[in-house]
Amino acid sequence: MTTSSFQTSVAVFALVTLHVSALDTFIAAVYEHAVILPEETKTPVSQDNALLLMNKNIDILEKAIKQAAEQGAEIIVTPEDALYGWNFTRETIFPYLEDIPDPRVDWIPCRDPHRFGHTPVQVRLSCLAKNNSIYVLANIGDKKPCDSKDPSCPPNGCYQYNTNVVYDKKGQLVARYHKYHLYAEPQFDVPEKPELVTFNTTFGRFGIFTCFDILFHDPAITLVKDFHVDTILFPTAWMNVLPLLTAIEFHSAWAMGMRVNLLAANTHHARLKMTGSGIYAPHSPKAYHYDMETNLGRILLSELDSHPRSSPAFPVAVNWSDYATTTKPFPVQKSTFRAFISRDAFNFTELSASAGNLTVCQKDLCCHLSYRMLRKEENEVYALGAFSGLHGRRRREYWQVCTMLKCKTTNVTTCGRPVETALTRFNIFSLSGTFGTEYVFPEVLLTKIHLSPGKFEVLKDGRLVNKNGTSEPILTVSLFGRWYTKDSHSISGGISNLETANLLISTLLMITTLQIL
Repeated sequence: MTTSSFQTSVAVFALVTLHVSALDTFIAAVYEHAVILPEETKTPVSQDNALLLMNKNIDILEKAIKQAAEQGAEIIVTPEDALYGWNFTRETIFPYLEDIPDPRVDWIPCRDPHRFGHTPVQVRLSCLAKNNSIYVLANIGDKKPCDSKDPSCPPNGCYQYNTNVVYDKKGQLVARYHKYHLYAEPQFDVPEKPELVTFNTTFGRFGIFTCFDILFHDPAITLVKDFHVDTILFPTAWMNVLPLLTAIEFHSAWAMGMRVNLLAANTHHARLKMTGSGIYAPHSPKAYHYDMETNLGRILLSELDSHPRSSPAFPVAVNWSDYATTTKPFPVQKSTFRAFISRDAFNFTELSASAGNLTVCQKDLCCHLSYRMLRKEENEVYALGAFSGLHGRRRREYWQVCTMLKCKTTNVTTCGRPVETALTRFNIFSLSGTFGTEYVFPEVLLTKIHLSPGKFEVLKDGRLVNKNGTSEPILTVSLFGRWYTKDSHSISGGISNLETANLLISTLLMITTLQIL
Protein backbone atom coordinates (compact mmCIF):
# COMPACT_ATOMS: atom_id res chain seq x y z
CA MET A 1 0.00 0.00 0.00
CA THR A 2 1.34 3.45 -0.92
CA THR A 3 1.75 6.20 1.67
CA SER A 4 -1.03 8.26 0.11
CA SER A 5 -3.37 5.26 0.05
CA PHE A 6 -2.60 4.56 3.68
CA GLN A 7 -3.30 8.19 4.63
CA THR A 8 -6.59 8.10 2.73
CA SER A 9 -7.61 4.89 4.51
CA VAL A 10 -6.79 6.41 7.88
CA ALA A 11 -8.82 9.53 7.06
CA VAL A 12 -11.82 7.49 5.93
CA PHE A 13 -11.58 5.31 9.05
CA ALA A 14 -11.47 8.43 11.24
CA LEU A 15 -14.59 9.83 9.56
CA VAL A 16 -16.45 6.55 9.93
CA THR A 17 -15.40 6.30 13.57
CA LEU A 18 -16.56 9.87 14.25
CA HIS A 19 -19.89 9.17 12.58
CA VAL A 20 -20.41 5.97 14.55
CA SER A 21 -19.46 7.60 17.86
CA ALA A 22 -21.53 10.71 17.29
CA LEU A 23 -24.58 10.91 19.57
CA ASP A 24 -28.04 11.92 18.36
CA THR A 25 -29.01 12.76 21.95
CA PHE A 26 -27.09 13.38 25.16
CA ILE A 27 -27.77 13.82 28.84
CA ALA A 28 -27.00 17.31 30.14
CA ALA A 29 -26.66 18.47 33.73
CA VAL A 30 -26.73 21.86 35.42
CA TYR A 31 -26.11 22.53 39.09
CA GLU A 32 -27.62 25.42 41.07
CA HIS A 33 -25.04 26.06 43.79
CA ALA A 34 -25.52 27.72 47.18
CA VAL A 35 -22.15 29.44 47.34
CA ILE A 36 -20.07 29.48 50.51
CA LEU A 37 -19.21 33.18 50.68
CA PRO A 38 -16.03 34.76 52.07
CA GLU A 39 -16.06 36.97 55.11
CA GLU A 40 -16.40 40.61 54.15
CA THR A 41 -13.05 42.39 54.20
CA LYS A 42 -11.58 45.59 52.83
CA THR A 43 -8.10 44.06 52.64
CA PRO A 44 -7.11 41.07 50.51
CA VAL A 45 -6.88 37.66 52.17
CA SER A 46 -3.83 35.45 51.60
CA GLN A 47 -3.69 33.23 48.52
CA ASP A 48 -3.86 30.19 50.82
CA ASN A 49 -7.05 31.43 52.49
CA ALA A 50 -8.57 32.21 49.11
CA LEU A 51 -7.77 28.68 47.94
CA LEU A 52 -9.23 27.23 51.13
CA LEU A 53 -12.59 28.89 50.42
CA MET A 54 -12.59 27.88 46.76
CA ASN A 55 -11.84 24.28 47.68
CA LYS A 56 -14.82 24.25 50.05
CA ASN A 57 -17.05 25.25 47.16
CA ILE A 58 -15.37 22.80 44.78
CA ASP A 59 -15.96 20.03 47.35
CA ILE A 60 -19.70 20.63 46.87
CA LEU A 61 -19.42 20.91 43.11
CA GLU A 62 -17.45 17.65 43.07
CA LYS A 63 -20.41 15.77 44.52
CA ALA A 64 -22.69 17.21 41.83
CA ILE A 65 -20.17 16.38 39.08
CA LYS A 66 -19.86 12.78 40.28
CA GLN A 67 -23.64 12.44 40.55
CA ALA A 68 -24.11 13.78 37.02
CA ALA A 69 -21.48 11.42 35.62
CA GLU A 70 -22.98 8.42 37.42
CA GLN A 71 -26.34 9.22 35.80
CA GLY A 72 -24.82 9.30 32.33
CA ALA A 73 -24.39 13.04 31.80
CA GLU A 74 -21.94 14.04 29.09
CA ILE A 75 -21.55 17.61 30.37
CA ILE A 76 -22.32 19.66 33.48
CA VAL A 77 -22.59 23.45 33.83
CA THR A 78 -21.90 25.11 37.19
CA PRO A 79 -22.86 28.72 38.02
CA GLU A 80 -21.17 32.09 37.75
CA ASP A 81 -19.30 33.12 40.92
CA ALA A 82 -19.67 29.57 42.26
CA LEU A 83 -16.14 29.33 43.66
CA TYR A 84 -15.93 32.55 45.67
CA GLY A 85 -19.10 34.62 45.47
CA TRP A 86 -19.26 38.38 44.83
CA ASN A 87 -18.96 41.79 46.47
CA PHE A 88 -15.25 42.22 45.77
CA THR A 89 -12.98 45.11 44.84
CA ARG A 90 -10.17 44.72 42.33
CA GLU A 91 -7.79 44.27 45.25
CA THR A 92 -9.79 41.77 47.29
CA ILE A 93 -10.54 39.47 44.33
CA PHE A 94 -6.88 39.22 43.32
CA PRO A 95 -5.86 36.28 45.61
CA TYR A 96 -8.64 34.19 44.00
CA LEU A 97 -7.37 34.64 40.43
CA GLU A 98 -5.22 32.34 38.31
CA ASP A 99 -3.58 32.90 34.92
CA ILE A 100 -5.67 30.83 32.49
CA PRO A 101 -3.88 30.05 29.21
CA ASP A 102 -5.37 29.99 25.74
CA PRO A 103 -6.86 26.52 25.10
CA ARG A 104 -4.72 26.23 21.96
CA VAL A 105 -1.76 25.36 24.21
CA ASP A 106 -3.14 21.78 24.39
CA TRP A 107 -3.01 21.45 28.18
CA ILE A 108 -4.35 18.87 30.61
CA PRO A 109 -3.71 20.49 34.02
CA CYS A 110 -4.40 17.22 35.84
CA ARG A 111 -1.42 15.59 34.08
CA ASP A 112 0.88 18.62 33.96
CA PRO A 113 -0.02 20.75 37.00
CA HIS A 114 3.01 23.08 36.98
CA ARG A 115 3.22 23.98 33.29
CA PHE A 116 1.62 27.41 33.76
CA GLY A 117 2.69 28.29 37.28
CA HIS A 118 0.45 28.21 40.34
CA THR A 119 -2.87 26.82 39.06
CA PRO A 120 -4.38 24.62 41.81
CA VAL A 121 -8.00 25.46 40.92
CA GLN A 122 -7.50 24.65 37.26
CA VAL A 123 -5.73 21.42 38.18
CA ARG A 124 -8.54 20.30 40.45
CA LEU A 125 -11.26 21.13 37.91
CA SER A 126 -9.32 19.29 35.21
CA CYS A 127 -9.00 16.22 37.42
CA LEU A 128 -12.72 16.27 38.22
CA ALA A 129 -13.50 16.20 34.49
CA LYS A 130 -10.89 13.52 33.78
CA ASN A 131 -11.65 11.24 36.73
CA ASN A 132 -15.38 11.34 36.05
CA SER A 133 -15.12 11.30 32.24
CA ILE A 134 -17.44 14.31 31.84
CA TYR A 135 -17.19 17.78 30.33
CA VAL A 136 -17.14 20.39 33.09
CA LEU A 137 -17.83 24.11 32.78
CA ALA A 138 -16.76 26.25 35.72
CA ASN A 139 -16.60 30.01 36.28
CA ILE A 140 -13.37 31.35 37.77
CA GLY A 141 -11.24 34.49 37.69
CA ASP A 142 -8.45 35.03 35.16
CA LYS A 143 -5.52 37.44 35.57
CA LYS A 144 -3.52 38.59 32.58
CA PRO A 145 -0.29 40.59 33.09
CA CYS A 146 -0.13 43.70 30.92
CA ASP A 147 2.56 46.13 29.86
CA SER A 148 2.76 49.30 31.91
CA LYS A 149 3.21 51.14 28.60
CA ASP A 150 -0.31 50.07 27.70
CA PRO A 151 -2.46 53.11 28.63
CA SER A 152 -5.33 50.76 29.56
CA CYS A 153 -3.21 48.56 31.80
CA PRO A 154 -4.62 48.71 35.36
CA PRO A 155 -2.43 50.02 38.20
CA ASN A 156 -1.71 46.50 39.53
CA GLY A 157 -0.30 45.46 36.14
CA CYS A 158 -2.99 42.85 35.42
CA TYR A 159 -6.25 42.67 33.56
CA GLN A 160 -8.81 40.73 35.59
CA TYR A 161 -11.60 38.83 33.87
CA ASN A 162 -14.78 37.00 34.84
CA THR A 163 -14.01 33.73 33.04
CA ASN A 164 -15.60 30.43 32.03
CA VAL A 165 -13.42 27.38 31.46
CA VAL A 166 -14.41 24.02 29.98
CA TYR A 167 -12.52 20.75 30.45
CA ASP A 168 -13.26 17.68 28.35
CA LYS A 169 -13.42 14.05 29.45
CA LYS A 170 -9.63 13.77 29.35
CA GLY A 171 -9.31 16.85 31.57
CA GLN A 172 -8.04 18.99 28.70
CA LEU A 173 -8.82 22.71 28.64
CA VAL A 174 -10.96 23.10 25.51
CA ALA A 175 -12.57 26.52 26.01
CA ARG A 176 -12.00 29.81 27.81
CA TYR A 177 -14.42 32.75 27.68
CA HIS A 178 -14.04 36.21 29.23
CA LYS A 179 -17.39 37.82 30.09
CA TYR A 180 -18.00 40.99 28.09
CA HIS A 181 -21.15 42.58 29.50
CA LEU A 182 -20.30 43.05 33.16
CA TYR A 183 -22.95 43.95 35.70
CA ALA A 184 -22.08 45.23 39.18
CA GLU A 185 -18.56 43.78 38.92
CA PRO A 186 -15.99 46.48 39.70
CA GLN A 187 -13.44 43.74 40.38
CA PHE A 188 -13.27 42.74 36.70
CA ASP A 189 -12.23 44.33 33.41
CA VAL A 190 -14.14 44.40 30.13
CA PRO A 191 -12.31 42.54 27.32
CA GLU A 192 -11.32 44.57 24.30
CA LYS A 193 -14.11 42.99 22.25
CA PRO A 194 -16.72 40.24 22.70
CA GLU A 195 -15.19 36.78 22.37
CA LEU A 196 -16.92 34.16 20.22
CA VAL A 197 -16.01 30.86 21.87
CA THR A 198 -17.16 27.48 20.56
CA PHE A 199 -16.00 23.88 20.81
CA ASN A 200 -17.07 20.66 19.12
CA THR A 201 -17.96 17.32 20.69
CA THR A 202 -19.45 14.02 19.52
CA PHE A 203 -22.76 15.32 20.91
CA GLY A 204 -22.92 18.70 19.23
CA ARG A 205 -21.34 22.11 18.85
CA PHE A 206 -21.29 24.34 21.92
CA GLY A 207 -21.07 28.08 22.54
CA ILE A 208 -20.47 29.96 25.79
CA PHE A 209 -21.41 33.26 27.39
CA THR A 210 -22.23 34.51 30.89
CA CYS A 211 -25.22 36.06 32.67
CA PHE A 212 -25.83 39.65 31.46
CA ASP A 213 -24.36 38.74 28.04
CA ILE A 214 -27.69 37.11 27.16
CA LEU A 215 -29.36 40.52 26.83
CA PHE A 216 -27.05 41.66 24.00
CA HIS A 217 -26.33 40.78 20.38
CA ASP A 218 -22.67 39.88 20.84
CA PRO A 219 -21.66 37.30 21.65
CA ALA A 220 -25.06 35.67 22.30
CA ILE A 221 -26.91 36.12 19.01
CA THR A 222 -23.82 35.77 16.83
CA LEU A 223 -22.96 32.37 18.31
CA VAL A 224 -26.36 31.02 17.30
CA LYS A 225 -26.93 32.83 14.00
CA ASP A 226 -23.42 32.81 12.50
CA PHE A 227 -21.58 30.01 14.32
CA HIS A 228 -24.55 27.62 14.27
CA VAL A 229 -24.03 26.18 17.72
CA ASP A 230 -26.41 23.48 18.91
CA THR A 231 -26.22 24.24 22.62
CA ILE A 232 -25.32 27.29 24.71
CA LEU A 233 -23.60 26.87 28.08
CA PHE A 234 -24.76 29.65 30.38
CA PRO A 235 -23.44 30.13 33.93
CA THR A 236 -25.18 32.99 35.70
CA ALA A 237 -25.68 34.80 38.99
CA TRP A 238 -29.16 36.05 38.09
CA MET A 239 -31.32 38.13 40.42
CA ASN A 240 -34.99 37.61 39.58
CA VAL A 241 -37.00 40.65 38.54
CA LEU A 242 -40.74 40.30 38.03
CA PRO A 243 -42.75 40.51 35.88
CA LEU A 244 -40.50 40.02 32.82
CA LEU A 245 -37.05 38.95 33.94
CA THR A 246 -37.09 36.02 36.30
CA ALA A 247 -34.37 33.55 35.37
CA ILE A 248 -36.53 30.60 34.35
CA GLU A 249 -38.97 32.86 32.51
CA PHE A 250 -36.48 34.73 30.34
CA HIS A 251 -33.90 31.98 29.83
CA SER A 252 -36.51 29.47 28.63
CA ALA A 253 -37.95 32.18 26.36
CA TRP A 254 -34.51 32.97 24.92
CA ALA A 255 -33.95 29.31 24.04
CA MET A 256 -37.32 29.21 22.27
CA GLY A 257 -36.80 32.50 20.49
CA MET A 258 -33.34 31.51 19.27
CA ARG A 259 -34.31 27.85 18.67
CA VAL A 260 -31.28 26.47 20.49
CA ASN A 261 -30.54 24.33 23.54
CA LEU A 262 -29.61 26.38 26.63
CA LEU A 263 -28.02 24.97 29.80
CA ALA A 264 -28.50 27.63 32.47
CA ALA A 265 -26.88 27.20 35.90
CA ASN A 266 -27.72 29.88 38.46
CA THR A 267 -26.20 30.59 41.83
CA HIS A 268 -28.57 30.08 44.76
CA HIS A 269 -29.04 32.86 47.30
CA ALA A 270 -32.67 33.40 48.23
CA ARG A 271 -32.09 36.66 50.13
CA LEU A 272 -30.70 38.23 46.95
CA LYS A 273 -33.47 36.63 44.85
CA MET A 274 -30.94 34.40 43.10
CA THR A 275 -32.49 31.14 41.96
CA GLY A 276 -33.71 29.62 38.74
CA SER A 277 -31.77 27.10 36.66
CA GLY A 278 -32.85 25.02 33.72
CA ILE A 279 -32.22 22.75 30.78
CA TYR A 280 -34.11 24.31 27.91
CA ALA A 281 -34.77 22.90 24.44
CA PRO A 282 -35.85 25.02 21.44
CA HIS A 283 -39.47 23.89 21.73
CA SER A 284 -39.96 23.68 25.52
CA PRO A 285 -38.22 23.53 28.92
CA LYS A 286 -36.92 20.02 29.67
CA ALA A 287 -36.16 20.59 33.36
CA TYR A 288 -36.09 23.66 35.58
CA HIS A 289 -35.75 24.64 39.23
CA TYR A 290 -36.93 27.69 41.20
CA ASP A 291 -36.62 27.74 44.99
CA MET A 292 -36.95 30.75 47.25
CA GLU A 293 -37.73 28.65 50.34
CA THR A 294 -34.47 26.84 51.11
CA ASN A 295 -30.72 27.43 51.04
CA LEU A 296 -29.98 24.19 49.22
CA GLY A 297 -28.30 23.49 45.90
CA ARG A 298 -29.98 21.39 43.22
CA ILE A 299 -28.82 19.28 40.28
CA LEU A 300 -30.93 18.93 37.12
CA LEU A 301 -30.47 16.34 34.38
CA SER A 302 -32.29 15.85 31.10
CA GLU A 303 -31.83 14.37 27.65
CA LEU A 304 -31.44 16.79 24.74
CA ASP A 305 -31.10 16.50 20.97
CA SER A 306 -27.44 16.86 20.04
CA HIS A 307 -28.36 18.65 16.80
CA PRO A 308 -31.79 20.20 17.39
CA ARG A 309 -32.00 21.64 13.87
CA SER A 310 -32.14 18.06 12.56
CA SER A 311 -34.81 16.99 15.04
CA PRO A 312 -38.48 16.49 14.05
CA ALA A 313 -39.36 18.63 17.09
CA PHE A 314 -37.38 21.65 15.81
CA PRO A 315 -39.72 24.68 15.73
CA VAL A 316 -40.54 26.42 12.46
CA ALA A 317 -39.05 29.84 11.78
CA VAL A 318 -41.27 32.65 13.04
CA ASN A 319 -42.13 35.95 11.38
CA TRP A 320 -42.84 37.84 14.58
CA SER A 321 -44.84 40.65 12.99
CA ASP A 322 -46.66 38.72 10.26
CA TYR A 323 -50.04 38.26 11.94
CA ALA A 324 -50.10 41.63 13.68
CA THR A 325 -49.27 43.61 10.55
CA THR A 326 -51.43 41.72 8.05
CA THR A 327 -54.62 41.11 10.03
CA LYS A 328 -57.24 43.79 10.57
CA PRO A 329 -56.31 45.37 13.90
CA PHE A 330 -58.68 45.47 16.82
CA PRO A 331 -59.93 48.94 17.75
CA VAL A 332 -57.26 50.77 19.74
CA GLN A 333 -58.58 51.27 23.23
CA LYS A 334 -59.43 54.80 24.35
CA SER A 335 -59.14 53.84 28.01
CA THR A 336 -55.38 53.47 27.99
CA PHE A 337 -53.27 54.41 30.97
CA ARG A 338 -49.60 54.60 31.80
CA ALA A 339 -47.89 52.40 34.39
CA PHE A 340 -44.32 51.32 34.96
CA ILE A 341 -42.44 48.05 34.75
CA SER A 342 -39.21 48.88 36.54
CA ARG A 343 -38.40 52.31 35.09
CA ASP A 344 -40.11 51.80 31.74
CA ALA A 345 -43.42 53.59 31.08
CA PHE A 346 -45.80 51.14 29.38
CA ASN A 347 -49.11 52.01 27.77
CA PHE A 348 -51.77 49.69 29.23
CA THR A 349 -55.41 48.88 28.74
CA GLU A 350 -57.45 46.83 31.21
CA LEU A 351 -58.99 43.44 30.40
CA SER A 352 -62.33 44.69 31.73
CA ALA A 353 -64.44 41.78 30.47
CA SER A 354 -64.02 38.03 30.78
CA ALA A 355 -63.35 37.78 27.03
CA GLY A 356 -62.41 40.20 24.30
CA ASN A 357 -60.12 41.49 21.58
CA LEU A 358 -57.81 44.36 22.56
CA THR A 359 -55.09 46.50 21.01
CA VAL A 360 -52.71 48.87 22.76
CA CYS A 361 -49.90 50.78 21.06
CA GLN A 362 -46.76 52.70 21.89
CA LYS A 363 -44.77 54.42 19.15
CA ASP A 364 -44.40 51.91 16.30
CA LEU A 365 -45.45 48.88 18.34
CA CYS A 366 -49.07 47.74 18.53
CA CYS A 367 -49.90 44.71 20.66
CA HIS A 368 -53.00 42.62 19.90
CA LEU A 369 -54.68 40.25 22.35
CA SER A 370 -57.60 37.84 21.97
CA TYR A 371 -58.57 36.11 25.20
CA ARG A 372 -61.22 34.30 27.16
CA MET A 373 -60.99 33.71 30.91
CA LEU A 374 -62.42 30.61 32.52
CA ARG A 375 -63.91 32.94 35.10
CA LYS A 376 -63.21 36.60 35.83
CA GLU A 377 -62.00 36.83 39.41
CA GLU A 378 -63.44 39.90 41.15
CA ASN A 379 -60.28 40.63 43.12
CA GLU A 380 -57.87 40.33 40.18
CA VAL A 381 -57.19 42.80 37.38
CA TYR A 382 -55.27 42.03 34.17
CA ALA A 383 -53.94 44.50 31.64
CA LEU A 384 -52.41 44.47 28.16
CA GLY A 385 -49.27 46.56 27.88
CA ALA A 386 -46.94 47.85 25.17
CA PHE A 387 -43.46 49.36 25.42
CA SER A 388 -41.06 50.41 22.67
CA GLY A 389 -37.93 52.33 23.57
CA LEU A 390 -34.59 52.42 25.35
CA HIS A 391 -34.88 50.54 28.61
CA GLY A 392 -34.18 51.55 32.21
CA ARG A 393 -32.14 54.34 33.68
CA ARG A 394 -29.09 53.47 31.58
CA ARG A 395 -31.15 53.91 28.38
CA ARG A 396 -28.90 51.64 26.33
CA GLU A 397 -30.88 48.55 25.36
CA TYR A 398 -33.83 49.00 23.00
CA TRP A 399 -36.82 46.90 24.04
CA GLN A 400 -40.11 46.14 22.33
CA VAL A 401 -42.49 44.32 24.67
CA CYS A 402 -46.10 43.14 24.46
CA THR A 403 -47.38 41.76 27.75
CA MET A 404 -50.60 40.59 29.32
CA LEU A 405 -50.10 40.56 33.08
CA LYS A 406 -51.84 40.45 36.42
CA CYS A 407 -51.74 43.76 38.28
CA LYS A 408 -50.58 43.77 41.88
CA THR A 409 -53.96 45.04 43.16
CA THR A 410 -57.29 46.02 41.65
CA ASN A 411 -55.91 49.56 41.31
CA VAL A 412 -54.57 49.80 37.75
CA THR A 413 -51.72 52.06 38.87
CA THR A 414 -50.12 48.89 40.30
CA CYS A 415 -49.99 47.17 36.91
CA GLY A 416 -46.37 46.19 36.23
CA ARG A 417 -45.38 45.85 39.88
CA PRO A 418 -44.07 42.46 41.01
CA VAL A 419 -46.73 39.89 41.90
CA GLU A 420 -46.16 36.19 42.55
CA THR A 421 -49.61 34.57 42.83
CA ALA A 422 -52.75 34.49 40.71
CA LEU A 423 -56.08 32.67 40.48
CA THR A 424 -57.27 33.57 36.97
CA ARG A 425 -57.18 30.84 34.32
CA PHE A 426 -57.54 31.44 30.61
CA ASN A 427 -59.33 29.17 28.11
CA ILE A 428 -57.81 31.16 25.26
CA PHE A 429 -55.06 33.69 24.77
CA SER A 430 -53.43 34.88 21.56
CA LEU A 431 -50.82 37.65 21.79
CA SER A 432 -49.04 39.28 18.86
CA GLY A 433 -47.27 42.53 17.99
CA THR A 434 -46.01 44.68 15.14
CA PHE A 435 -42.39 44.10 16.06
CA GLY A 436 -39.58 45.86 14.21
CA THR A 437 -37.07 43.20 15.27
CA GLU A 438 -36.69 39.51 14.46
CA TYR A 439 -35.43 38.79 17.98
CA VAL A 440 -38.48 38.13 20.14
CA PHE A 441 -38.63 35.81 23.15
CA PRO A 442 -41.99 34.25 24.18
CA GLU A 443 -42.67 34.14 27.93
CA VAL A 444 -45.44 32.49 29.94
CA LEU A 445 -45.14 32.61 33.73
CA LEU A 446 -47.66 30.92 36.03
CA THR A 447 -48.64 31.51 39.62
CA LYS A 448 -45.94 30.92 42.25
CA ILE A 449 -43.26 31.36 39.54
CA HIS A 450 -43.76 28.25 37.45
CA LEU A 451 -43.30 27.59 33.75
CA SER A 452 -45.83 25.99 31.43
CA PRO A 453 -44.08 23.27 29.37
CA GLY A 454 -46.23 22.01 26.54
CA LYS A 455 -49.11 24.38 27.30
CA PHE A 456 -48.33 27.16 24.84
CA GLU A 457 -46.74 27.55 21.43
CA VAL A 458 -45.61 30.19 18.95
CA LEU A 459 -47.22 30.03 15.52
CA LYS A 460 -45.12 30.85 12.48
CA ASP A 461 -47.08 34.09 11.98
CA GLY A 462 -45.87 35.41 15.36
CA ARG A 463 -48.84 34.62 17.62
CA LEU A 464 -48.15 33.31 21.11
CA VAL A 465 -51.12 31.05 21.92
CA ASN A 466 -52.18 28.55 24.55
CA LYS A 467 -52.86 24.92 23.67
CA ASN A 468 -54.14 21.77 25.37
CA GLY A 469 -57.03 23.50 27.12
CA THR A 470 -57.34 25.81 30.08
CA SER A 471 -54.18 27.30 31.52
CA GLU A 472 -52.99 27.22 35.08
CA PRO A 473 -53.39 30.65 36.78
CA ILE A 474 -51.30 33.15 34.83
CA LEU A 475 -48.97 35.88 36.06
CA THR A 476 -47.83 37.08 32.65
CA VAL A 477 -47.88 36.22 28.95
CA SER A 478 -45.28 38.27 27.09
CA LEU A 479 -43.43 38.74 23.83
CA PHE A 480 -40.10 40.26 24.82
CA GLY A 481 -38.33 41.85 21.85
CA ARG A 482 -34.79 43.17 21.59
CA TRP A 483 -34.06 45.60 18.76
CA TYR A 484 -30.26 45.47 18.89
CA THR A 485 -29.61 47.86 16.02
CA LYS A 486 -31.38 50.61 17.98
CA ASP A 487 -29.24 50.15 21.09
CA SER A 488 -27.35 53.17 22.32
CA HIS A 489 -23.65 52.59 21.61
CA SER A 490 -22.38 55.82 23.10
CA ILE A 491 -20.95 53.90 26.04
CA SER A 492 -19.01 50.63 25.85
CA GLY A 493 -20.46 47.23 26.69
CA GLY A 494 -19.19 47.38 30.24
CA ILE A 495 -20.51 49.66 32.98
CA SER A 496 -18.23 52.01 34.89
CA ASN A 497 -16.82 50.84 38.20
CA LEU A 498 -18.50 53.70 40.04
CA GLU A 499 -21.89 52.88 38.59
CA THR A 500 -21.51 49.16 39.26
CA ALA A 501 -20.45 49.83 42.85
CA ASN A 502 -23.49 52.00 43.44
CA LEU A 503 -25.78 49.42 41.87
CA LEU A 504 -24.28 46.61 43.93
CA ILE A 505 -24.73 48.57 47.15
CA SER A 506 -28.37 49.19 46.21
CA THR A 507 -28.89 45.52 45.50
CA LEU A 508 -27.32 44.33 48.72
CA LEU A 509 -29.56 46.71 50.66
CA MET A 510 -32.46 44.77 49.09
CA ILE A 511 -34.47 47.63 47.65
CA THR A 512 -37.99 46.39 47.19
CA THR A 513 -37.92 46.53 43.42
CA LEU A 514 -34.56 45.35 42.07
CA GLN A 515 -33.61 47.57 39.16
CA ILE A 516 -30.79 45.42 37.92
CA LEU A 517 -31.37 45.34 34.18
